[in-house]
Amino acid sequence: MKNLFSFILMLGFGLICQAQEKPKYDEALAKKLGADNYGMKMYVLVILKTGLNTTATKAQTDSLFKGHMANIEKLAKENKLIVAGPLAKNEKQYRGIFILNTKSLEEAKNWLTTDPAVSAKLLDAEIFNWYGSAALPEYLPYHDKVQKSSH
Repeated sequence: MKNLFSFILMLGFGLICQAQEKPKYDEALAKKLGADNYGMKMYVLVILKTGLNTTATKAQTDSLFKGHMANIEKLAKENKLIVAGPLAKNEKQYRGIFILNTKSLEEAKNWLTTDPAVSAKLLDAEIFNWYGSAALPEYLPYHDKVQKSSH
């Protein structure tokens, strides 16, 4: 009985391992996305935090943040911005993140100058190189399919 139980256990384990076969490698997609041998690539991670400008009026702030949202959409359409989103309130005054589709910190800084909220110092940006899945941009076409309304 013990041998039968061991056999069934081993058979089940073998079937699970077989069912978890690695998907087929798509060389053309990997090349298109700039993937290395691990399916990864370098990006720039931006952490947006509250900036030094504390004198802007509500009307100015509203206008600058409207421009901030428009700039996010523009950078995403240009395939420069891969991920963007706000952070929950926190003691570090971090407000949101971007993942930019470049490995160049200098290029990322240039792209950030197109953001009116960053340029007006309502937001400040800390930037870092970040190594992540090269497939990350592939989720973007699906976002419109799950977004019921816009900002």
